[in-house]
Amino acid sequence: MALLLLVRHGHSTANADAVLAGWTEGVALTDRGRDDVQRVADRLADLDVARLVTSPLQRCRETAALLLPGARAEVVEDLGECRYGAWTGRRLADLTSEPLWRTVQDDPASARFPESDAYASESLAEMAERTVAAIRRIDDEVTQERGPDAVWVAVSHGDPIKAVIADAVGAGLGGLQRVHVDPASVSVIRRTGDRTMVLATNSSGEAIRGAASRPATVPPGDATVGGGTG
Repeated sequence: MALLLLVRHGHSTANADAVLAGWTEGVALTDRGRDDVQRVADRLADLDVARLVTSPLQRCRETAALLLPGARAEVVEDLGECRYGAWTGRRLADLTSEPLWRTVQDDPASARFPESDAYASESLAEMAERTVAAIRRIDDEVTQERGPDAVWVAVSHGDPIKAVIADAVGAGLGGLQRVHVDPASVSVIRRTGDRTMVLATNSSGEAIRGAASRPATVPPGDATVGGGTG
């Protein structure tokens, strides 16, 4: 199947303030964020990218525009951030004392964020289900339209990207907090039939070219015994 580059948005104003942005409007990239995304964009410059999709939130749309200038970024609602409800906009340091924090860390499959009049809420399981389903749907479309060697890019957020990676390695939502993705990081995934291969995680972009040009030495979906040949 096609090669997916999962890109987390660049460093944002909410990251700088250490608050949980969620679906807050007006959260933009910082100067640092734009610089970091530009470095990833430089590594994408020579790739033939079949499709660019993005979360509808501003920080992701800004990231997508910098990654592939001139390309049309398709907004996909299901790639949006987790809906944190009453946690939205709160300082992370304050949230760590909430009882729900330990559930999010230790049993994410059962964690649901509190209701709010201002912001929608959902569970981490609901977030993961919609995000993984969207990635699989788009990957099937890209493969059908452009073939198994096509490369496509999805710009999203920390928790949705972690959910996709956890699903890809077979850990499910229970493995969500075993994955780390920084702002402006790239994770590389290829679905091959019933198996998904994780080729890179939390990369600053060095892995992009290698993953996109790696020759097939074993059948698709099989791992190289002894490790990759480089």
